[in-house]
Amino acid sequence: MKKILLSCTTALFCLSLMAQNGVLLKLNLEKNKVYRFSFSSEQTVSQTINGNQQTTETKTNNTVSIKMVDVTADFMIAEVRFDSIVYKSNAMGKTTIVSSVSEGNIKSSEASDVISSIMNRLSKNALYIKLDFTGKVLEIVNSKMLSDVIMKDTSSITLTGPMASGVKTQIKNMVSDNALKTMVEVFTYNLPGKLVNKGENWNITLNTNSGGMSFSIITNYHLEGINGNAANITSESNIKAAQNAAPMEAGGAKITYDDLNGLSKSSIVIDVRTGLVVENKAKTHITGNLGITGPGYSMQMPMDISGESKVIALQ
Repeated sequence: MKKILLSCTTALFCLSLMAQNGVLLKLNLEKNKVYRFSFSSEQTVSQTINGNQQTTETKTNNTVSIKMVDVTADFMIAEVRFDSIVYKSNAMGKTTIVSSVSEGNIKSSEASDVISSIMNRLSKNALYIKLDFTGKVLEIVNSKMLSDVIMKDTSSITLTGPMASGVKTQIKNMVSDNALKTMVEVFTYNLPGKLVNKGENWNITLNTNSGGMSFSIITNYHLEGINGNAANITSESNIKAAQNAAPMEAGGAKITYDDLNGLSKSSIVIDVRTGLVVENKAKTHITGNLGITGPGYSMQMPMDISGESKVIALQ
């Protein structure tokens, strides 16, 4: 009898240890509670044109709010607001600032004012999205209505020449359904949606849009350990151009980017009670060649992209 009791006690002790090493990683948001985050990044893009290197440095600072308004057995519906969107770039000594805080001017002769007006509209309108419990955006419910509001009167843009074409393309890409999904998933899509033990891995494949370029990102996540309510995770992402990615167009030229590929490494802390990010620090490096073709010419442009980003939960 004592041996049986000892065996049972030992088994329960082992199960207890296993439970301490495992955690359920899925979204579990409190209804109508607002969760706020900041996203910041610094990126350097170097391009070589006819042997001359051109460098663009960009800093981004965004804040976002997420509120779960309803939940079913298969998904939750959340209200997402981009409270502020700020981009600051320096290219060839010229500094450009795009900010949703400014109302901008859709009819301005300055591209930054035009884009700021679009970002201002985005910051004033909520996205209503369906999320599964891994944090993947299944659908932006009001995508069409939101696009109509943001894109209204863009026909009155007074910019001319290649600049006008580039800005209109940039605006279209920035508020596309895929781009908005990507902007949300930065804060939500890291989870396996199941119980994970210390030392285990899971993979997430993500198709994103960045600057009009479509990328396929395959990320391997590794649960390093659990400390109280915090799950410590590391990840490594392989980045490459999406299969059959459509070329970009600028100034009458077509730009392909099939040759671009890269790697990103992250250190992530997840709140196991909610499944949301407490902190996510990442470093990314992408290299390759752009293929540029136009009337009577074709060329390869070497490109190197390096950057660091951070997501932090705000109290």
